[in-house]
Amino acid sequence: MGLPLRITFKDNDYVYQIVDSKSINQNTTEIELLLNGEKVELIRDIKLVWKQKDGHSELDSELVQALGRSVSLRLRM
Repeated sequence: MGLPLRITFKDNDYVYQIVDSKSINQNTTEIELLLNGEKVELIRDIKLVWKQKDGHSELDSELVQALGRSVSLRLRM
């Protein structure tokens, strides 16, 4: 697991960690994160839109997009 990363979305700060960044490459379509201590799985669909995989807590779809873009930029996906 990597270092804690921060993202600010709608004036709220979120801390997330990428669970297995070594397995992520340009063809990766699923990412597992720890967001403020909770496990969140993101999926990139055919239109390159990030969505939350079924989970316990529903996140704002714009936050999910921001998290996906943040990871994509950091890991050069």
